[in-house]
Amino acid sequence: MKKIAFLFIGSAICASSWAQTLDRSIKPKPGPAPQITLGKSTNFTLPNGLRVYVVENHKLPVFSCSIQLDIRPELEGNQAGYRDMMSELLVAGTKSRSKDKLNLEIDQMGATIRANSESLYGRGLKKNFSKILDLMADIAMNTEVKQEELDKVKKMALSALETEKNEPKAMVRNISAVVNFSSAHPYGEIPTDETIKNIDANVCNKYISTYFRPNVAYMAIVGDVTMAEIKPIIEKAFGKWAKKDVPAKSYPMPTANGQRTKVAFAPRVGAVQSVVDVTYPVDLKPGTSDAIKARVANSILGGGSQGRLFLDLREKHAWTYGAYSSLQEDILVGSFSSTVQCRNAVSDSAIEAILTQMKLMQEEKVSDTTLANAINYLSGSFAIGLEDPSRVAQYAINIERYKMPKDFYENYLKNLSAVTAADVQEVSKKYIDPDHANIVVAGSKENVADKLKRFSADGKIEYYNSFGKTIVPSEMQQVSADVTPEKVYQRYLDAIGGEKAIKGLKDIKTVSKGEMQGIAITITEVKKAPNMIMTEISGVINGKSMTFQKQAFDGTNGYLEAQGSKKPVTGDDLEALKEEADMYAELTPEKQGIKRAVKGKETIDGTEVYVLTATDRKNKATTEYYDVKTGFLVRKIESVEGPKGPVNQITDYKDYKEVAGTGYKLAHTVGQSGGGFDIVAKVELVEVNKNIADTIFK
Repeated sequence: MKKIAFLFIGSAICASSWAQTLDRSIKPKPGPAPQITLGKSTNFTLPNGLRVYVVENHKLPVFSCSIQLDIRPELEGNQAGYRDMMSELLVAGTKSRSKDKLNLEIDQMGATIRANSESLYGRGLKKNFSKILDLMADIAMNTEVKQEELDKVKKMALSALETEKNEPKAMVRNISAVVNFSSAHPYGEIPTDETIKNIDANVCNKYISTYFRPNVAYMAIVGDVTMAEIKPIIEKAFGKWAKKDVPAKSYPMPTANGQRTKVAFAPRVGAVQSVVDVTYPVDLKPGTSDAIKARVANSILGGGSQGRLFLDLREKHAWTYGAYSSLQEDILVGSFSSTVQCRNAVSDSAIEAILTQMKLMQEEKVSDTTLANAINYLSGSFAIGLEDPSRVAQYAINIERYKMPKDFYENYLKNLSAVTAADVQEVSKKYIDPDHANIVVAGSKENVADKLKRFSADGKIEYYNSFGKTIVPSEMQQVSADVTPEKVYQRYLDAIGGEKAIKGLKDIKTVSKGEMQGIAITITEVKKAPNMIMTEISGVINGKSMTFQKQAFDGTNGYLEAQGSKKPVTGDDLEALKEEADMYAELTPEKQGIKRAVKGKETIDGTEVYVLTATDRKNKATTEYYDVKTGFLVRKIESVEGPKGPVNQITDYKDYKEVAGTGYKLAHTVGQSGGGFDIVAKVELVEVNKNIADTIFK
């Protein structure tokens, strides 16, 4: 207690002393920029051209090794997507090691080896340095892509694409790439189902043998090593890596200067929010005189929670959870991007606010306080980064690879502190350009698109699909009076087998496989007449099988089990579970008080569908889409409670197949998005009428 009192008194004395001596009307003069001393980096070059940079750090007996390739490969063309697969294929076996053998050797050392189309990375204990480098060299020199491994990776890629087809952030990312760079540039190539299916092992092996060459490679070693001990090890492991002329493709320089602002819109059925990206290409290369000034300008505009975009769109108007921008340097072509996610009703207002803040960066000089805050923030980030020895090695590689001034990083803080308000305005006029931007939006065409025409220079909206292909959007069409909701729904019942097939089901078990947040999951559903159900979602994390969620109803009582906690289901949730458990609910919609109405006809992915609204006794409305040709239900949109409030959940049904000769047809591919988790699940097992025990539902 006395210590606290003494501290308080001491603080008061200090405050009093400051009050007597400090004139707050006088701004403190900035001190000189700190002198930066980078960690020591040494380097050498092997006869085959491999450039090696070493940074010693003896705090722990570990090391890391990264190999970066300076390449400009051919366009992927009709096999777009194969370079993305290299992260899996490069560690899937070499000419001397199978995938299992390679993984076993890595695991036995507790090491890490990763790869992608332009780099290799390894990390482990110092005592395993020689062995890890040997494995990395084997991958770099002897990777052999086998068709069976490629087929597995292609299957995963196709599953991921299926999930992305209605995922708004993925849609915006793809369309932004296309409108910024075009398909004539590697940054604008977008994989599709068709291009993934076209990929063969030959093109993958050709890529590796062409571009994985030491004369275009930079190696950075960081850790508890010395040059004397590691140089002979590197020479032994990589000395046989044969150099070869590596072709360097030239690409057209994308530019936004030849166009006025345009709006690219991806219609997303049932969306209650818009994902927005105000974006365009910029010619901003690393290490140039504008690079540091541009970082200051972007920090002020949208570099964090103190950026103008965040303070305006979130703090002032509460239109979004966050609004940010980036001004990306790149040796080929950089980009500006300002992203936001907002409600339908304020989508146009949010875009207008972004463009206004961009324009203000051009028209007005920033205040001394704003400038000082941005410089202080960037200085602190740079200083913290220097604590990571791998950053020092990367800086050394950057200087060599991008032909940057030799003292760029040593003088970074000095040059940063010298940036003026006039500099910020100058680079803003050069790189922050609201008058030549692509405004890319994924959202509700019905509620948002027309409001955005005012931002387009020609007053038009260009529409795109999920993968950046231009489309003619579907319009709701009127249907003739003889298309009634009763007829449409009866056609659906007939399509899945009719009353006889449905009532022939006494019990049914389905097992589906999918992926959620990068984790492979299994969904098991068991139903038994008249009204029992059990649903379980399980998966494997770190080699351990676990149940993520289980729900059951035994005809009277229900429970929900999740995260080790089991609790009874009650109230409205119990009533909903009862309805879901009803084996024959589709035959008796009147029991749930469901009334349907026909809205019209439109097209989904080239398929004509009737659009119906189904409203239950609690006035909760669901939108249903029935294939005009087959009668099958192909999509359903309903409001569910998401992590941040109600959201529209979209469920797509595909690949209807008859079940075990029963006449009953079931959708064998079900995709779901919008409820906080996106997933595509494929049915792998269906069993019917196996006299399932009631105990499963208890």
